[in-house]
Amino acid sequence: MTIKNIKSKTVKPRSAGLLKSIGPVENLESYVKADWWREIFNANYLRTDGDVVEDKAVTKTEIDLFLSILSLSKESAILDLCCGQGRHSLELARGGFKNVSGLDRSHYLVNRARSLNRKEGLNVTFKEGDARKMPFPPDKFDYVLIAGNSFGYFETVEDDIAILREVMRILKPSGKLLIDITDGCYMKDNFQPRSWEWINKNYFVCRERSLSADGERLISREVISNVRKGVIADQFYAERLYTRESVSDLLKGAGFVYIDFHAELTTDSQRKQDLGMMERRIIITSVAQKEWTPVITRQKITKTIAVAMGDHRKLDRVKPSGSFDEDDFFTINELKKMLTELKEYNFVYFDKHDTLINDLSKNISKFDFVFNLCDEGFNNDPTKELHVPSLLEILNIKYTGGTPQCLAYCYDKSLVRGIAKEMNIPVPRAFIINPEDTNFIELQIEFPVIVKPNFGDSSFGINQYSVCNNLEELENALLHVRKNMGYDKPILVEEFLEGEDVSVGIIGNPPGSYIALPIIKEDYSSLPPDLPKICGYEAKWKPESPYGKIDSVPANLPEETDRFLVASCIKLFERLECRDYARFDWRLDAKGTPRLLEANPNPGWCWDGHLAKMAKFAGISYAEMLDGILKASEERFNKMDKNI
Repeated sequence: MTIKNIKSKTVKPRSAGLLKSIGPVENLESYVKADWWREIFNANYLRTDGDVVEDKAVTKTEIDLFLSILSLSKESAILDLCCGQGRHSLELARGGFKNVSGLDRSHYLVNRARSLNRKEGLNVTFKEGDARKMPFPPDKFDYVLIAGNSFGYFETVEDDIAILREVMRILKPSGKLLIDITDGCYMKDNFQPRSWEWINKNYFVCRERSLSADGERLISREVISNVRKGVIADQFYAERLYTRESVSDLLKGAGFVYIDFHAELTTDSQRKQDLGMMERRIIITSVAQKEWTPVITRQKITKTIAVAMGDHRKLDRVKPSGSFDEDDFFTINELKKMLTELKEYNFVYFDKHDTLINDLSKNISKFDFVFNLCDEGFNNDPTKELHVPSLLEILNIKYTGGTPQCLAYCYDKSLVRGIAKEMNIPVPRAFIINPEDTNFIELQIEFPVIVKPNFGDSSFGINQYSVCNNLEELENALLHVRKNMGYDKPILVEEFLEGEDVSVGIIGNPPGSYIALPIIKEDYSSLPPDLPKICGYEAKWKPESPYGKIDSVPANLPEETDRFLVASCIKLFERLECRDYARFDWRLDAKGTPRLLEANPNPGWCWDGHLAKMAKFAGISYAEMLDGILKASEERFNKMDKNI
C-alpha cells in the first residue's frame, strides 16, 4: 500500500453563529415552550439575574431571615430544592449546617454548585433531578426550602401539586416546608411591560412582559445582547403568579397544615434596575401532616428482573487473554452485590448463551423485564451485540438500553460521524480506507492522525502505535490492524486532536426525565511524555502498562463548552435512538472546540467504568446508578403501555 501525503485545505470550523432576534411579536405567550426551564438556566441566567442570585450579601440576608423563621439545628437534614447554583445551601454550609443537600434540574447550575462546594471545602451534596420525581427515599428531610422564587415554572398547576406531594413524601412527619415566591397580587399590578438594563459594560438585556390569557402567569421575553457580538439570546418564559390564597389552597390539598405567611421579602440590588419577579416576595411555611412511611421489607419485592450477561464459559477475543479472567469475575460479583442492595427487585441471571433463547422463552412469565448487560454480544461476539435485543424483541420481552437499530448505528463510527455532521455537531476530519484500497491512497488530512477500526468497541485495535506522525508510522499502523488484528473491515483515519479527552454520560430518556452526569476528562499526567495521550485498549485492559495509571477526573470545562456538550449529547441521544443511558466521547481541538469521537449506547456498566466514575462525581453510588437505569427503563415502559 502506498500513501501519498497531500496537504489538505484548512477547513474553518463551523461557527456556532449569533442568534437572530425574531423581532417584534404580538403575543408573547405563543412563543413560550412548555419546557422552557430546561434551557434557560445557564450562564446567561447568571448574567441577567446576577445582581441578586450572585450577590452573597443578598443571599446571606435571605438565609438569616429563613433561620429566624425556622428552628433549624446544625444537625437538621435540609434540602435546598430547585437550588440553582447552590447559593442558599452553600450559605447554610458556611454557617455550620452539616446535613445539607441541593437538587436542581439545570445540569449547568448543579455543576457550578459542585465546583463551588469543592473549592470552598464544604460538605453539601448536590444532585441533578426533577422536583416532580426526586431521587430521595421517603422521610429523609427535616426541612425543605424552595427559595428565590423557584416555584411555579411548570405549565400546569398539576405539576406544582406534584412537587408538593413529592416534598410531602421526602419530609419526615412534622417536617417543615418553606417557600419563597413572588407576591402574585403585587406583580400583576406592578410588572414592567418593557425595560432596558445594562448587566455590565459588555452586556445588556431588553425585556418585554405581559400577563397570560388566563391572567395566571407572567410571560417574559429577554433579548440579551453583547455590545460587540450582537444578540446572544432571545428567550421566552412564564412564571405562575400565586396569591396567598391560591398557594395556601395548594398546600392544604397536598396535606400540609399550620400554613403561615411571614414578613414580605423585598430585594435590593447594586444595579438598582429591573428586579422583575424578585422584587417583592412572600414567605410561607407549612408542616407535613403524615405518618412515617412503612418500611418495605424483602418479602415485599414487587419485580423480578432477568439480567442478560456475557458468557464466561466462552472465548472472548476482545479480552487480552481471550477469556474471562479474575478481574472480570470480580466485576461481575461487584455488580451482583450492588444489585442486592436494590430491595424492591429480585434478580435472576442469564449468561449461558448456548441455551439463552430457550432459557428466556421458558421463563418469560417469571420476570418483569430484562436488564440487558450483555455488551460483549451474543456468544461474546461484539458484532452480535444487537442480536440480544433482537432476540428480546422477537420474544416480545421488555428490556433496558438501546434497540438493535441504535446499536447498529453506533457500532459504525463513520455513520455516527455523518449523522453528527448533518446535525452541525463538529467532528474531527477523517477519511475511510476500505479493504479493497490496497494500492495508492491519498492522505487527505495532516499529521498527526489516529488509526481506528471503523467497527468495534472497547477500544479494540487502538493502542499507542495507532497515533501516527508520519507516513511510515501510518503504514505500520494500518498493517498492524489488517495483519496482526485480522481486521478486514473499513479503517478510519482520523485527525488526532491533542486537547482534553472528555466524556458525557446521560441516564434517563430525553426529552422527558433524565440527568446529565458531570463531564469527566482523562488525566494523562502520569504518562511518560513520549507516549500519545489516548485512552485506548491498553488503558482499559492492561493495568500493568503505563496507560493503566490513567485516571478520570472532573473536566471543569468553560461554562459555554460544558453547556454545548450536554446540549449536543441530548440531541444525539434522541437522534441515534438511545434509551435509558448512554455515553458520548469527545476530544477538544487546539482552539478548545469539542469534536465528537463516538457514541456509546449501553456503555460499560462495571463498578470502575467511566459511567460509574461520572455518577460518583454526582454523588450517586454504584448501586444508585444501576437503580437509575432501571427506573428510567420502567418509566419508559409505563409510557409505552399507556400509548398502546
